[in-house]
Amino acid sequence: MLHLVNKSPFERQAFESCLGVARKGSAILLIEDGVYAALKNTPFEAKVTEAIKDVKICVLGPDLEARGVDQVIEGVEVVDYGGFVDLTTEHNPVQSWL
Repeated sequence: MLHLVNKSPFERQAFESCLGVARKGSAILLIEDGVYAALKNTPFEAKVTEAIKDVKICVLGPDLEARGVDQVIEGVEVVDYGGFVDLTTEHNPVQSWL
């Protein structure tokens, strides 16, 4: 399964809820304001580092750039739009977290 998270973890619980149900072998793609969950030196860094052991966590590069962010947690994969498409074809179904 591919989990899409587009809300900031500082404003909503979508990212933490997603982590709670994501299973080994699934992937999480952080898009729009969801990219803030991938930042270094935040309260979410330990949770992301732990989750990477079981799930693939990616972040959409253009959304990072749009927000002026370039310091992502080690192990988080930055993907472009083509990578986004690849994730949707590799992981079925796709779950959007609101």
